[in-house]
Formats: sequence, structure tokens, C-alpha cells
Amino acid sequence: MELAHSLLLNEEALVQITEAKRSVFIFEWLRFLDKVLVAANKVDVKEKQKKLVEQLTGLISSAPGPPTRKLLAKNLATLYSIGDTFTVFQTLDKCNDIIKSKDDTPAYLPTKLAAVACVGAFYEKMGRMLGSSFPDTINNLLKALKSAESQGRGEILISLQKVLSGLGGAAASCHRDIYKNARSLLTDRSMAVRCAVAKCLLELQNEAVFMWTTELENMATLCFKALEGSNYGVRVAVAKLLGTVMATALMPKQAAVMRQNVKRATLEEVFELMATGFLRGGSGFLKSGGEMLKGGVSVSREVRVGVTQAYVVFVTTLGGQWLERNFATFLSHVLDLVSHPRATQTHVDAVYSRRCVSFMLRATLGSSLGEKAQIAAGKEICQAISKQMRAVDAVVNDLNGENKTGATDVSASQHVMVCALKELGSLVQSLSATASPLIQEPSIGLLETVTSVLLHPSMAARLAAAWCLRCVAVALPYQLTPLLDRCAEKINSLKSSPDAVSGYSFAMAALLGGVHQCPLGIPHSKGKLVVSIAEDLLRTAAQNSRLSLQRTQAGWLLLGALMTLGSSLVRYHLPKMLLLWRNVFPRSQKELEAEKARGDSFTWQVTLEGRAGALCAMRSFVAHCPELLTEDVIRRLMTPIECAMTMISHVPAIIKVHGAHLKASAAMVRLRLYDILALLPPKTYEGSFNALLRELVAEFTLTDNPSNTTTSLLRSLCHYDDSVLMGSWLQETDHKSIEDQLQPNSASGSGALEHDPSSIYLRVPVGEAIPGPLPLGVSVIDASVALFGVVFPHVSFKHRLQMLDHFAECIKQAKGIRQQAVQLNIFTAVLSALKGLAENKSTLGPEEVRKSALALVMGALDNPNPILRCAAGEALGRMAQVVGEATFIARMAQTSFDKLKSARDVVSRTGHSLALGCLHRYVGGIGSGQHLKTSVSILLALAQDGSSHEVQTWALHSLALIVDSSGPMYRGYVEPTLSLVLTLLLTVPPSHTEVHQCLGRCLGALITTVGPELQGNGTTISTIRSSCLVGCAIMQDHSDSLVQAAAISCLQQLHMFAPRHVNLSSLVPCLCVHLCSSHLLLRRAAVACLRQLAQREASEVCEYAMSLAKKAGNGKNTAINLNITETGLEGALFGMLDHETDRKLCSDIHDTLGHMLSSLAVEKLSHWLKLCKDVLAATTDVGGAVTFEVEKDEDSEKKDEMDDDIMFTGLGDDDKSKPSVAPRWVTRVFAADCLCRIILLCEHADKAHFDLATARSTRGKNPKGDLLVLHLSDLIRMAFMAATDHSNQLRMAGLQALEDIIKKFACVPEPEFPGHVILEQYQANVGAALRPAFSPDTPSDITAKACQVCSTWIGSGVVSDLNDLRRVHNLLVSSLDKVQAGKGSSSQLYSESATTMEKLAVLKAWAEVYVVAMKIKKEAESKPVKPVRSGDEDEDDLGPDVLPPDSLITLVQPELPSLSQLWLAMLRDYALLTLPAEFSSQLPPDGGAFYTPETIDTARLHYRNSWAPVLHAVALWLSSTGFGACEAKEQVSPILSKAPALQTGASPTVKTFEESVKERMHLMLGVSIEFLCFPRPEEPIEHVMSCLLALSTLLESPCAKTQIAEDQLLAVELLNVLHRLLLTRDPPAVQLQVTAVVQETIKAAVDHLQQQHINKGKEEEGQRDSQLSLGEGGETGELVPGTSLVFAAMELLVFILVRHLPQLNTRMKESPSHVLIRPQRLPEESARLVANSVSILAELPLLCSPAGSMTILPTVLFLITGVLRETAIKTADNSVPISVSAALQGIKTIITSPLARVNSLQTQWTALVRSSLASVLEDSEPDESRPDLDEISMLTATTLLLLSASNELVGVTVLQKGCIERFRNALNSCDPWVQARCYQLLLSVFQHPSRQLSTPYIHALAPLMVEKLKAVERSRPRTSAELQAVQEGIRVLENLVGMGEEQNRVQLVALLVPTLISYLLDENAIPTANEASKGLHDFALQNLMRIGPLYPAAFKMVIGAAPELKTRLESAVRANQATNKAKDAARQAQPTVQVAPTIKLKTSFF
Repeated sequence: MELAHSLLLNEEALVQITEAKRSVFIFEWLRFLDKVLVAANKVDVKEKQKKLVEQLTGLISSAPGPPTRKLLAKNLATLYSIGDTFTVFQTLDKCNDIIKSKDDTPAYLPTKLAAVACVGAFYEKMGRMLGSSFPDTINNLLKALKSAESQGRGEILISLQKVLSGLGGAAASCHRDIYKNARSLLTDRSMAVRCAVAKCLLELQNEAVFMWTTELENMATLCFKALEGSNYGVRVAVAKLLGTVMATALMPKQAAVMRQNVKRATLEEVFELMATGFLRGGSGFLKSGGEMLKGGVSVSREVRVGVTQAYVVFVTTLGGQWLERNFATFLSHVLDLVSHPRATQTHVDAVYSRRCVSFMLRATLGSSLGEKAQIAAGKEICQAISKQMRAVDAVVNDLNGENKTGATDVSASQHVMVCALKELGSLVQSLSATASPLIQEPSIGLLETVTSVLLHPSMAARLAAAWCLRCVAVALPYQLTPLLDRCAEKINSLKSSPDAVSGYSFAMAALLGGVHQCPLGIPHSKGKLVVSIAEDLLRTAAQNSRLSLQRTQAGWLLLGALMTLGSSLVRYHLPKMLLLWRNVFPRSQKELEAEKARGDSFTWQVTLEGRAGALCAMRSFVAHCPELLTEDVIRRLMTPIECAMTMISHVPAIIKVHGAHLKASAAMVRLRLYDILALLPPKTYEGSFNALLRELVAEFTLTDNPSNTTTSLLRSLCHYDDSVLMGSWLQETDHKSIEDQLQPNSASGSGALEHDPSSIYLRVPVGEAIPGPLPLGVSVIDASVALFGVVFPHVSFKHRLQMLDHFAECIKQAKGIRQQAVQLNIFTAVLSALKGLAENKSTLGPEEVRKSALALVMGALDNPNPILRCAAGEALGRMAQVVGEATFIARMAQTSFDKLKSARDVVSRTGHSLALGCLHRYVGGIGSGQHLKTSVSILLALAQDGSSHEVQTWALHSLALIVDSSGPMYRGYVEPTLSLVLTLLLTVPPSHTEVHQCLGRCLGALITTVGPELQGNGTTISTIRSSCLVGCAIMQDHSDSLVQAAAISCLQQLHMFAPRHVNLSSLVPCLCVHLCSSHLLLRRAAVACLRQLAQREASEVCEYAMSLAKKAGNGKNTAINLNITETGLEGALFGMLDHETDRKLCSDIHDTLGHMLSSLAVEKLSHWLKLCKDVLAATTDVGGAVTFEVEKDEDSEKKDEMDDDIMFTGLGDDDKSKPSVAPRWVTRVFAADCLCRIILLCEHADKAHFDLATARSTRGKNPKGDLLVLHLSDLIRMAFMAATDHSNQLRMAGLQALEDIIKKFACVPEPEFPGHVILEQYQANVGAALRPAFSPDTPSDITAKACQVCSTWIGSGVVSDLNDLRRVHNLLVSSLDKVQAGKGSSSQLYSESATTMEKLAVLKAWAEVYVVAMKIKKEAESKPVKPVRSGDEDEDDLGPDVLPPDSLITLVQPELPSLSQLWLAMLRDYALLTLPAEFSSQLPPDGGAFYTPETIDTARLHYRNSWAPVLHAVALWLSSTGFGACEAKEQVSPILSKAPALQTGASPTVKTFEESVKERMHLMLGVSIEFLCFPRPEEPIEHVMSCLLALSTLLESPCAKTQIAEDQLLAVELLNVLHRLLLTRDPPAVQLQVTAVVQETIKAAVDHLQQQHINKGKEEEGQRDSQLSLGEGGETGELVPGTSLVFAAMELLVFILVRHLPQLNTRMKESPSHVLIRPQRLPEESARLVANSVSILAELPLLCSPAGSMTILPTVLFLITGVLRETAIKTADNSVPISVSAALQGIKTIITSPLARVNSLQTQWTALVRSSLASVLEDSEPDESRPDLDEISMLTATTLLLLSASNELVGVTVLQKGCIERFRNALNSCDPWVQARCYQLLLSVFQHPSRQLSTPYIHALAPLMVEKLKAVERSRPRTSAELQAVQEGIRVLENLVGMGEEQNRVQLVALLVPTLISYLLDENAIPTANEASKGLHDFALQNLMRIGPLYPAAFKMVIGAAPELKTRLESAVRANQATNKAKDAARQAQPTVQVAPTIKLKTSFF
């Protein structure tokens, strides 16, 4: 392939390759040329042009295939347009000659077609440059057109279209010729030709004025004729032509109007022409009234559907503004269409026409108009409805019947009503909450208008009105409850009107069905209301025969609707329901017989309807309340159901007696019965199988049914992928809702509400806008087929065989069309049964059953009907799956092999090839591996059968199935398959789109099979890869959208496996163009592909899209229809969200934007924020276009001037420049979510985004640098816009964004005003955004969210001024009043759980504020108090800025008394709600303080969200008020008087304070422990933290301490739970907080024990040892796990220590895999954790009795010394790590404990202390492996032990030697800091009162010290650290002098004084000496001056003995006095500095 990449065709290479690969080679060269010509240097091209032209023209006559000729033509044209043009006419003549050639052989055809293609390409590219030659060319083409076959006709028309587009107006002279020749082909046999003509004429109408003036009527007639018998592609093309021509006739193009004086058509004329097609089809115009009255033939459905599409094209071409101005006319016109008798000749026709009109309205209104314009349209629709309703009322009230046509008017009006109401409903639902102006404006009176239709005489209209009300309620949930009440009231007041009972019950049922879409629900009482109404209706049904039917139906309908509310509500009414159901049916066989004898036809009708209704309500119950279906309930349901089954068998007899009009009611009973049985487990009705199966089989084999009704389920039971084979079976398109009418099965697409009223309350199927149940006849067959599939797996083999034989018999008996119908139904049933078997994992049965089934299926594989063949193939595959035996599968495969080898007819070849594919599909690659080779070879042969495209399609489809299912086993066949696919792609005519679609499927499957191998570089893989890419390129260039979609998904697969080899620069632009495609599947494929690309390469994708947009903007190539503007691809995707309704597509767009956002938003911050802002700030102006600048006034004036111009401008010249509609609310919500994501992304990216100072400096350095904080005002503005919008969803998103902004920016300081934060300036915006959320009519969920934002704002500390805070604070205060109002006081719109949510949100918000307030207060109290300046100043004088520190608490204080009670009540509720299910009987029967028993399940969720902050707040309140000791017995707020926890007995008894403390303590601990035992993984970590904070706060209070200390088991449980929490939760903050709780718990226990000691001590003054048994461990010292608090604490602490210092674990060292870890410096958090744990460990012995202490002390000391060893690491600044100081403190605590004084333990204690010292000494031994050991910390520990436990350690020589050794090492250290600390520690040892201890150390170490100090004279200190070491040493020496006895004093002074004098400097040396040296001099001098007076005698002796000392001292003193005067001030300060030792430990250990 690489050889093909050269400018000239490499002819040597071409000769060498095989014949088969040549065409691929040539195609690859042309592809390369196509890219290279545009980019190449013109000079190079001109040099080689001659040769290139030769090669290219040579290819024309080499019979190129379709893709090759297209590329060839394109390249030739490009070559001429770039290079010289002088030979172009020669080439053109050559082509014309080929076209004229008389050679008609098939072999010459490709050459002719290539010449035609070249001509088209030349003119398209060069247009008028070819000037005068065009008349000959056009005539030549037209001549050829007459004699050409279909492929030629298509190609010629495409070329003509290109010629026209290239020449534009210049070809005017030929326009008529082309028109005359082309129009007759609009009704060509070949559909591809029809499409080509339509496109050609579409191009022609741009310039040919006559087409939309004089020829307009003929054009319309032609189009109608073209639509007859058309396929989908033709309908789309013709509709586009017709719609565009009509639009041009109405508003001509500017240029054409200027040239000729044209008569413009009026809107009426255009509409009349279009209506002709809709009402009469292609049969000519409305000639005379007579013909109309006869009725004539009904319109062909294809025409109607095509015209419907044309209407949509017409409106969209004219644009949104036109529609807005002319909406009233358009509406009345389309509604007239549906009221015309021709449109509604039969019921099904009427439904179809309604569907078409609804489609027209939805497709235009829904996408072309912005929200404001849609509201205006809604008004128009309302007016149309009320106008119709007035006419109907006039007829209904006209009792004398003067108005004869009245009846027909009423029946016509029902269809108008249905369309109008359906559209109104859809409109309101899509507008959602933004529709409120439409509902609220009294002048429109929407609700009144719609409810008035509930009284319409026609059921269809009443149902449509009910549906519309449901839409209103779903869009605006606050309307739901009032509407329900209104309907209930009307049913009661208009009981006597049949229509009212029916209409209002429909409305109630619809509203109840909508509740599940309203998260806030409806009040529980409404359920009771519905039940009472329904009961009343059923009870009174028999009283009045005129109303019996309606009341019965209405009663059951309401009960069915009630069931959709779910178990929590139905539970209360279930007993009553079971009773009602039992009473509807006769109790016994006897009653049944008796009943048959009674009654007339009317009573039977009522009875049957009643029973159908009861069964329907049962079905609804089973479907919606699965939790209530206990065995008992099912048993009780079975009684009436079995009765119904028995009754069904008697019904035919009853119908015989009473007339056929009962048939419908009987069918309804059967339908309901089948429906409910399909939902129940088949085991429950096993006994009735025989009778039931008889009914089912009779139903779908049409035994008693004269009409040939077919089921609609076949398509859903066949595989989705097979739709390509079913020909007419439609793919998913935008026109699905109308195209369904043209499907082959009965009544397809004729769904309507009136076919089954119960569907008004059921869930709408996904993807449908409105429920459309099929007509009863079809529904019953569908239900029977579905139930057959459920029952069949449970039937005995004998019966299965009987049924299968019976099926074969039925098919044999039936003839003609009926046979087809019966066969379709039977196959659907068999497929349903096989599917059931597969799902149940059961088998088909023994040999004879299989034989019978196989015979049935094999017979249909040769059926002429493709749908049946598909079904048969599918059944065969499923059968193989169910039987699952290799021999059986082999037999089936062999049958098909034999058949395919011998058969020659298309039918059996297609059927059996599919059979092979299905076998592989269902048995998988392993099961069918042995047949793979044969299957593949046969199918490859069939796929090459050019004579029948149908065979090719089926064979390729099966091949794709085999490739898919074989997986890697197919790898060996990839190359031959791939070469076949390529060959076919290059040769099959493009008009056979099915073949190309299947080729696409094959290619995709092959790519998946090769998979990741595609990345390789081997020759075979490279070939496979380039073949795949060539295949994709061919399909991308195909004209059919589905083939293009297949190409995209293949490229997507390739990109997944081999991303480097997919060229994004060409793929992305292609995807961008497809985003505007009119074909849904292509848009889906493009977006799905973009989604994948954006995951990996978002920035490249966006860049390529932008460059394409720029190219399209600059270039002359306007053919590209792009909607990408300066906002780039992301802007275009946002725009798509406003138009697209397809769920999959929208979710993919969301994902794509999400991926782009994640990778690009931080880099291109301004761009993305502007995008979001533009979407959020969009306001809809009159035109529905977008204006972003709201502030400017001139705009509005310009608008007025524009109006006149717009009338004359062409179509949509101004549409391109601006988006067509303002972003809709759904898109705005998405933009608000994006905003939150951007904030989050910035947070993860860089902290600078949240630091204004940094941001500004970065901006200075790099102006392009973009940081979030610079856009804060935009962020606030966007959040504000969203939070104050009409749409509730947007308000939620806005509040969420606001909360995020506050949280992230609360601490960002404002650099210009120190002490202030950046958010302060926005407090007005925040307040304004929050205020509307607290208005009384706001939904609860928004208020709840707003409370959250309030508490975040107040607690963020942004606003320090109380008065400013008050605004937001008042909102919370007002909400609190609402909470105190108690249950059920206000009139309720939503369910009780919504109220619960709101109240809990308020309490949670207050709790959060209180927690922050207390935190601030605590911080303020812990700060040092500023000294008061003068007397006792008032606080107010501190100035306005400095607030009293506890300011926030003053806001909360007034509310605290009531808040605390509410909080406690809420916690009690929460505690009850968290009880396990088995305690549900203990729950209070009338609910809690904030929930009702009915809504308990939803309430749980709300409590779960808000309990944690409340718990923390209550803990703070309890500990600050001493458990509420200060609360007066104040009046209890009304809500709490209901709280169950306060009710004990009849009158609330007043509890003692102790009891209430205990109760509250248990409540708090219970809630906490329950939660901490098992926090769900999805619980936010904040909850865990709140809970732990609450616990530690609680335990700070003395009351709580005594409680937990007295109940030791409780404390143990708490510690165990905390231990478990540590195992599951990692964050350090949580672990730290856990240690805090443990510390408090232990402290409480210690205090308690000490209290006991004191009490005991008082009792027993004399006996000391009696206290030995107090504390854990008693006298034996045994600690029992499970009851011992100490043990529990140890367990938890050891876990923490070992987690952070694994080296402590001795086992780890012993393990063979152990690697020595050098101790590392612990991270800050870990260090703090370890420190906390160590301090708690040290406290534990205090909890034990002396014996108990001895049990734990070895472990405790082992751990503490271990921690010391592992964490004593030198730091740069010589600071002591926090864990080390904790360990030292711990050692001190333990060693100084009173245990040493307990006589009985003396020996143990001594041993312990000695071991500890030994350990410390061992650990501090110098070691090469630990150079960074902090010897000072170890020395400190040694010293501590020596000093604290001197008695135990005196005279232990080994230890003494070790200690001395360590001190000596430290003194010899080269680090002056170590020396200094060592001197300090030695001093403390020397000074020890026990001389026994200190003397050995003095003797051993003093000489060394003196030596070191003497040596200083030779090396004077250079740094302050060294100086300090000397000073510390001298201090020790001085102290030794002081300690010595008088007689030794002289010797000691003789050591000290000379040393000091040796430190003095010569007076001349002083100025030059360094600082440290000077310091030493001064220090020595001062000390000498001090020592002289202290020991005068000794001093004199020493000085006297050495004169040189004296002279040195004197000169120093003199020099000092000389400088003294100058340094007076300095010297006075000096001594004070030097006296104290300058190194201080953070903690004083001594």
C-alpha cells in the first residue's frame, strides 16, 4: 500500500500485484492524490500534469467501481482547478464521447458511469470557467438519461445536480429541459433514482423560478405521486424538495426576485396545496364536492407520512421567527387537517392522521421556538381548544337536533382536541417549571380550558385532557394536590353525569400516575380520599343504569391508579382491596352457573367491564407493590383470578345469547387476565394450565377470530441487529413516530390512549412521549403471546408436543393472507416460549418434541415473507441454545449446508444463510467451532453472488454474526473475509444500501476480532490495518447515512485498538459535519465517536474542529453545513442539547462535554466560563434568538426597524449567524453543573486558583495565565442567575454552585484590605440569591438546599458584621418558626416526607451554625485577653471592626432553648428509625416529632442526611449547659408535646435531673455507637467526624464523665467500636479524633477511680492496703478481655502504633522476609497520632489496681521505649519531635507513679525500672546503621529514669557503666548542641539529692569535662552554638564548686578560675575577634567578677599563686571599664540574657 503513495501512479508496482488487489491499489493512490493535490506546490503539479491527466483519463476506461469513479472524478476536477486548464475541453469531449457511445453491454457500463461522474465533477468545481460548453453537455446527459438503466439514470441525475450547482444562474437556458426530463423520473421504479431526481430538482429550484411559480401545482402533484410506494429514503428526499419549494414560493430568494417580476404565492395557497397531498394523496385535486362525499379511496399512508415530513421541512426552512409570527395560522391549518372527514375515514386512519399532525406540531414547535415563544404558542393552543369546546357545547346542548351536522362535528372535534391537548401537554412538560407563566396567567386560563374538555362527549378527548393535566402536574408539582382535590370535588358534585364521572376519574388516575415523577409526592391523605371516592362509585354503580358502566369503570380505574403510589401507601388499604376483589367474582362454580341464567346484555356488559377493571387494578397492584406480595396475599388473589379463568370459558356462550357487542368487553377481560398472570409466578396457577393454554393458543392462532390480526411483538423478540434484513422495518430515526404507521404488522403505530384507559396512569415506555396502547385486538394477541412464553417452560413435554403439532396443523389449514398472519403469530409465540426456556435454563424436551419444533421452524426458512424467515432463523438459533447438544446442532447446520449447496432460489438461500448466522450467534464460537470453516466458505461464496443483492445482504449479515460470535477462533479467516469486503465495497452499486450496511457490520466485527493486534507493525497486520482504513474511507464517502454511521463506528473501534493509526485531522472534521446531519443514527454515531476521542485527546479534537470552522468561514466552500462558531465544538454541542430529544444522544453529548471539560477547562478557563455564562445568561427575546447583552436599550429599537426588512430578506439569511433558540432550561442546568465541575477541577489542579495575591502576580508575569479567583464575580453572577431562575432544577443547581463557591473561596484574603476576605463584597448577591428560596410557595427541596447554603455562608466567617449577617440569619429564623408550627398545620401541597425534609434541613442548618459559633467562642476564650486600656471600657469602644469574639453565638443564643428541644426530639426520632426491622413493632404508632408513620421509608433518608451536625450541636449544648442543668422547666413547644419520647403514661411525669441526664447520655451514645459500628461506605466522612467530635465534646462535661465511668461496659463497647472504625476509615483527621475520644473516656474513668479512692480513704483511715483491690485487675492483676476498659484501650492504641510504626511489632522482625527499615521522620499527622496514643498509654496504669498495673506496665513501657527508639531522629533545627516529647513525658508519668511506694510489689517494680533503663541504653548505643539517631532524646530518657527512680537504680554497676558511657559519648560529640544539652542533663544528675547516685557520675565525668573546657583556650568558639556549649559547661563546673565541701574549695576554684581567665582576650585582640569569641570573653569576665566575691579566700589564693593570671585579669577589667561608659545600656541588658540556659525543651520533664 505504501507504494501507492506517490503523486503519479506507480505503474511498475501496479503490474506486479495480483488482479484482485489492483482496484484497491488504484483506490488507495486516488485517496492519496486527493489529500496531496490540495496541499502540494502548484509548480510540481503543473510539471507532472500531463502525465497525471493521462493516467487519470486512462482509468476512466478501465471500468472503475462506484467509489473509485467518484474519487477519480474529484481528483481530475481538482487537478484542473489547481493546474493549467487548457486540456480540460479535450478531456470533457472525451467523456462526452464515452457517454454518447452506443455500447450498452454491462461490461462497458462502469466506464460510462465514470465519464458521467467526471463531467459532473468538472462543472461542480469549475462552473462558469467551462462557460459555453454546457448546453451540449447537458443535452448529451439528458439524451443518455432517456436510454439509461437505473444505475445510469441515478448517476446522470447526480451529475446534472452538480452541473447545476456549479453553473448557478448561468445555466438558465437549460433549466426547463432538465425539469421536463427529470420530473417524469420522480415516479421511477428504482427508489435510488427517485432520490436522485429529488436532489437534482432541489438544486434546480434554487435558480429556476418557474418551479415555484407557474409549475408549483404540478410540482406538488409530482411529489405526491413520487411518495406513493416510496421507501424511507425517498420520503425524506421528496419531503425536503416539496417543503423547500413551498417555502421558496412563499418567500422567494432575493436574487431571483430581483431578476424577474414574480407573483408570490400566499400562505393559504401553499397550505391548500399541501393539504391536498395530506388528504387526497397523489390522485389529483379536489375537483368536485360530489366525489368528496362518496368518500373515495383513502390516502396511501406513504403519501401522508411524506407530506407530514414536508410540512416540517417547510416550517424549518422558513425559520423560527416566521413560525412565531404565523403560528396561529399554522395551528389552525394543521388542526383543520385532522378534523377533515378524509383524514379520519376509519378509526385507525384517524389515529394515524392524529399522529402525523402531532408530529408536525412537535417537530416545529419543540425545536424551532425558544421558551418564551413556546409559551406564546401554548396560549394559541389554549384558545384553539376553548374555541372547539364552545362549538361542542353548542351541539351537545342543542337538544332539538336542529343542527344535523352536529354529530359529525363532535366526532371530528375529538381528533382536534387530542392533537391540541397532546401538544399542549408535551409543551408544558418540556418547559417544566419555566411554564409557570402559562399556567398562572388568568387571561389564558389553561387549567380551566383543559378541565373543561374532561366533559367532552368523546372518550379520546377526555383522556387527552387527563393526560395534559398529568403533564402540567409533572412540570409544576405544586399543581398536583390542588388538581387532585378539584377533580375529587367535581366527581362528587357531578355524580349524575356519565361524562363527568368518566372525565374526572381519568384526570385523577392520570394525576396519580404522574406522582412517581414528582419527587416531593402528595400528602398521604389523598390516598384515603381516592379509596373513598372509588368505593363510593363502585357501591352506587348499580343504583342508576344510565351511570352503571361509567361508575364501574371509573371506580376500578382509580383503584388501579392508586396502586402506582407504591407499597407504603397501599399497605393501609390492602385488606379492603382484597375484599373488593373477592366480591366482584362469583364464589363458586354453582354461583357461576346461576349467574349465566340471569341478566340481560346490558348487565352482562357492566359485569364484564367491572371484572376487567378489577383484574386491571390487581395487575397494577402486583406490578407496583411487589413488597406486599406475600404468599398469603397471592393465595387470596388467586381466588378471584381462578374464578375469572373459569368464567372465560363460559363467555362465548353468553355472547351467543346476548349479542356480539359483548365481544370487546370479553376481550378486555381476557387481556387483563393474561396481563396479571404474566406477572405472577406460574407455580401459583399450575392447576389451570390446561384450560389456560387452550385459551392462549386459540387466541393467537385466530381460531375464533375472523380478522387476520397479527401480533406486534415479533420485532422485539427478533434480534435488534436483524432489522436490516426486514427491509421495511425501520431503524431509529427522527421520524419514528410517524414512520411506524408503515410497518407491515397489524395496526402498527396506531397506539392511542382510548384503546386502553388504564395506560393513563402507567409508566410511559422509555423513548415514548405519551403512552400509546395498541388496539384491543392486537393487545390481546400480544398479551397471549407474552403469557405463552411465561407458561411454556412449566408445561409437561406431552402438552408441548400437542401444541407444536397443533401449530403445524393450523398453518396447514389456513390459506393466503390468513396463513401469513397465523404463521407470524405462531412464530412469535414459539420465539417467546424459547426465550422463556432459555431464561429458565430448562430444555426443550425429548426427541419427538424437538422433531416437531424443528419441522415447524425449517418449514418457514423458505417462506417468501422476509419477516417470517428472520423469525425462523432466530427460532432455530434459540432452539440450538435451549437444546444445547452438539449432535442436534450439527444436524441443523448440515441441513442448511445441503440446502445452500443445492438451492438456486433467492428465498431459500437467504433463509438458510441466516440460519447459519443465528446458530453461531446463540451457540457461540465454542459450540459451533467445528462448522466454522464450512459456514464461512459457503457464506463467502454467497456474498459474491452479484445477481441478487438480497442474497448478498443476508449472507453478509450472517457472516457478521459469525465473526462476532466466534471471537479469536475467526482469526484464521480474517484476511479472505477482509479482501472480499473490500472488493464488494469497491464494486457494489451505492444504491444497494443494505449490502453496504452489512459490509459495514462485517468490517466492524473483523476489527473487533483482530483487536489490540492492530497496533502491531508486522506486514500482515499492516495490510489488515490499511485494508480496514480503506474500507472505512469508502463507506465514509457513501451517500447513505446508515453506511456513514457504520464507517464511523468502525473507525471508533480502530481508534480504540490502534489510536496512532486513526487520522484525527480528517476524522474530526467529518464528525463535526455529521453533527448537523438530518439522520438521527448518524448524529448518534458521530457523538458516540467524539465521546471516545474526547476521553483521550480532547484538546486535539477541539483544535481540529476549530480549524474546520475557520476554513468553512473563510473558504468559498459553503456546501459544508456547520454550526461551529467561535465557541468551538463545545459550543456546538451545547447548542445540540437544545434541539436533541434522543436520550442516548443527549447522554453522550453530556459525557463528551464532561471529558472535554476535565481535560481542557483548567487550561482554557475563560473560554469555558464564558461558555457556561452565555448559556446561563441567555434571555429569550421576541425572536427566540439569543441576545447576551441585556443592558443595552438600542437593541429594542433596532428590532422594530428590522421587522420590515425581514419580510423581504431571503430565507434565513440571518439565521446562520446566531443560534436558533436560546438555551433551554435543561441545557442551563447542565451548564450550572459544569460550573461546579470547573471549580472542583481547579481545586485539584492548583491552589493558586484560590489565592488572589498569587493570581494577580501570575497575571502580571503572564497575561495569558488564567486563574479562577480572577473570575469570582462571574462565578457569583452565574450562580445567582441560576439560583433565581424560574426552573426549579436550575435553582437547585444554582444553589449548589453557590455553596461550592462559598466553601472554596471563604478563606481567600483580599490583598488590598488586610483582615478582610474577597467574598465580603458579594454578601448582597448571596442574600438576594437565597431570599426567594424561603418564600412560602417554594418547593421543599429547594428550601432545604437553601438552608444548607445559609448555614455554609454564616459559618464560613466571611461576614464579620452582625448587622450584615442578620439578613441571612433572619431567613433561618423564619424557617425555624415554620418548624415549630408542628405537623399538618399548613395546607399541604406535597407529601409529609417533603415537610420532614424541609424541617430537618432547617434544624441541620441551625446545628451547623451553632457548631461554628461555639468553635469561634472557644477560640476567642483561649486567646490571651488584651489588657484593658483605661478602667473598664465598654466593648463598643473597640471600634466597629473588632467584634466581640462571641458575636455569632449571640445570634444563636435566643433560639437555643427551643432549638435544643427540637434537636433532641429529632435525635430521638432518628434513634427509633435506625432500629432494625424486627423492632418495628416498638415504633410509636403515630410517628415521631418530624415524621409520620406512612412516610417512614422516605423519612429515613432525610434523617440520615441531617443527624450528624445535630448530634454535634446537641453535644456542644449539653456540655456547655451541664446537660441542660440550667434549662428552666420552660414551656415545651407544641411540636414536642407530641414527641413520643416525652410521653410516659397518661400525664407526662417530671423526670429527675439524674434520669434526664442518663436518658440523654444513652440517646447520644446510642446514636453514635450505632452509626460508628457500621458507617456505610457512601456516608460522607464529615458525618464520621461530626459524630466523633460530638462524642469528645460530650465527654468533656462532668455529668457525661460520671455516666460513662460508672457504666464500664458502655465505655468498653465504645472503645471496641472506635477500634473497628480505625480499621475501616483511613483519613488521619478521623484517627486523631478517635484518639481524642479515647483520651476523654480514659480521663473520665481515671477521675472516677480517684474519687473512689478518696471516698474509700475517708472510710478506712487506717488500712492502707485495702486500696490495693481498687481499679482494674483487683488483687490478682488479671484483665478480662471484653469487660476490661484497659484491655480495650490497649488493643486500640497498639493498633494505631503498629499501623504507623510497623517496626514496633516484634513478629515482623522475626519474619524471614523482614527488611531492616531505617527509621523515617513521621509525617506531621502520624506523629501527632503516635504522640496522642503514647500519652493515653501512660495514663492507663492509673486505671489499674497495683497488681493490674504490673500486668500492663511491661507492655506499656515496651511500647513507649519503642516509640522513643523509632522516632528519636535528629532534625535540622534541633527541635524535639512531638512523639518523642510524648514518650519522655510518658516515661516520667509512669516512673513517678505511686506504685513505687507499694511494698508488696517492690521487687517487680525494681526489675521493671531496671529493664526500662537497660532498654533505653541498648537503643541509644551508637550504631553505624543509624547516623541520625537523636542521642540527646535518648540521654534525656536515661536521665529521667536516673532521677525519678534513683532508689531502684543505685549501685547497679552494669547500668551505671552504660549510663556513664552514653554521657561520655555525648560530651565527646562534635556537635556543640549535643554537648550543651549533655552539660545541662549532667548538671541535673550531679545536683541529685541522693549522693549515692551522683557521686559515681561526678567522679567519672568531671575530669573529662574539665579537660574539654580547658581545651577551649586553644580553639575558641566560632559560632553561637559552640559558645553556648562552653557556657553550659562552665555552669556545671561552677555548680560543682558550689557543691564541694569547704576543705576542697580551693582545689575546685583552682580548676575553674584559670580556665575562665584563659578565655579572656588580649585588649588589642578584642576589636578583631569574632562575635562568639567576644561573647566568651565577656562571659568569662562577668563570671570571674561574680566568683571573686563568692569565694574570696579561695579566689585570692588561686590568683596569688599565679601572677600571670592576675595581670591578664586586671588588663581585662581595665579595658572593660574603659568601654563601659559607651556600652552602659548594653551591659545592663547583657547579664539578664545570659543567666537562663538558652535551650528550653518544649516540655519540662524535670
